[in-house]
Amino acid sequence: MAQKTVTEIPANPLLGDLRKRKRKLRVAAYCRVSTEEEEQQNSFEVQVAYYTDKITHHEGWQLAGIFADDGISGVSTKKREQFNKMIELCRKKKIDLVLTKSISRFARNTLDCIKHVRILKSWGIPVIFEKENIDTSNMNSEMILTCLSSFAQAESESISGNVTKGIRMGYRQGRFSFRYKNFLGYRKGPDGEPEIVPEEAKIIRLIAQNYLNGDSLRTIKETLESMGIPTATGNQNWSTEAIQRILQNEKYMGDVLLQKTYTADFVEGKVKKNNGELPQYYIKDNHPAIIPRKMFYQIQEEIARRKSKKPANTKKAKTNRGRFTSKYALSERLVCGNCGCYFRRVTWSIHGRKQIVWRCINRLEFGPKSCGNSPSLEETALHTAILEAIRSLVQGQQEEMASTLQDALIHCIAGEKEEASPIVIENKIKELEIEFDRLLVLVVDENDIIDHKLKKISETILKLKRQKKRIECAAERSEVMESKVKEVMGLISAENLDLTEYSDTLVYRIIERITVFSKEEIRIRFIGGFEITQPPH
Repeated sequence: MAQKTVTEIPANPLLGDLRKRKRKLRVAAYCRVSTEEEEQQNSFEVQVAYYTDKITHHEGWQLAGIFADDGISGVSTKKREQFNKMIELCRKKKIDLVLTKSISRFARNTLDCIKHVRILKSWGIPVIFEKENIDTSNMNSEMILTCLSSFAQAESESISGNVTKGIRMGYRQGRFSFRYKNFLGYRKGPDGEPEIVPEEAKIIRLIAQNYLNGDSLRTIKETLESMGIPTATGNQNWSTEAIQRILQNEKYMGDVLLQKTYTADFVEGKVKKNNGELPQYYIKDNHPAIIPRKMFYQIQEEIARRKSKKPANTKKAKTNRGRFTSKYALSERLVCGNCGCYFRRVTWSIHGRKQIVWRCINRLEFGPKSCGNSPSLEETALHTAILEAIRSLVQGQQEEMASTLQDALIHCIAGEKEEASPIVIENKIKELEIEFDRLLVLVVDENDIIDHKLKKISETILKLKRQKKRIECAAERSEVMESKVKEVMGLISAENLDLTEYSDTLVYRIIERITVFSKEEIRIRFIGGFEITQPPH
């Protein structure tokens, strides 16, 4: 067998370079303005100008693009659009070389930095880090790059920690940045403080009033869209979630709650709701209110009441619990005097003739054995009885009602007056805290007597704080009650009050409960405690 001849062809590294020299290298640059450089307004433009000049004047290079993210964090590449665009062009073989000032500009997350360098290297695209003098095409080991990337990440963590610490220290002193972007109702005033935007404030008040009038979130959404009112972002389509956030945002009554959320993980940047993991700071009367404080409390009370109901769209269940529905005011006001369950609106069809009646839910679901004495009330007769009760109230019993409402208000705040005021309690707490600190200094070794005193003072402070909170809550409740009383009195004494037709809105606003005892007797209880007994026919 003839011997094979093997000829070795010497390696020629310059051969690839000679082939590449036939065309210019397409060079791209990536630059980014770091958080600590944001005060330098022209830093971004300077970097762009620097790389444009460097690439265009370098022999054998041609500019493939300047990719720059202005003021975006380098911790993660997810939000850096220009960076991701550059990587995509590299994948399509439209870039041959990437220049960047330093590792901290490229990425401050070690994993991201190594990951993208490896990806680019696998595509035959080197990265040159100017500050560190690293060219990944000549790099035999990733050790140095890994170390330097770790230093960059540690630096970013330190900066982030300092910024967060500064923000939280500002919270303690009541200093914070009010966010006006995509926030309906306020803008930055000439003095730098929030000022009300009148046109937008009308929208907020409309949402608040309609909610208190009994409208559901979906109904309010449909109302806003039919009126052509845009959202804070200019969108014509509203969401029920956005309306709910407006109703629950304390800023609309002039207050601010700081640190509602926090960033749990530095690298991931995930924002979590603060459920007590970090302290929160509440500033009262920080700026002009769009919604009066009493009205805001009423809204929160109404939200809590509706949440306690089972949603109206769920399947029927064997339960005495009512369902919230904004369609009919009587759905959660009409109560059975026999079993205490709510009534439900039912449509009967008798020989082709439809009749609307209200029936006890307990009787409907469990039968006469559960509630045998509960009557079925015809809706027309029920509406007439309610209207007659309101008429009689307006015409001849306003003084009696005013007296009843006043008694209810006095009863509501009686407990509050019996206790010490919050200011007195706060002074007691401060005195006890001073005594606690004094005893704490005296404790050098174990001392059972001082330990017992410290424990007793600590328990007393906790008890006083709870008492103060209870009194403040009672004061808020009395304010809400007083507001409701005035609203009812204002409605029934209004000259333009229309009492010719039944109104769900009026019932929602002034009637608290209607108890059905029989077909001949219903008791109507108005907000504030005044009651009228009326036959439902």
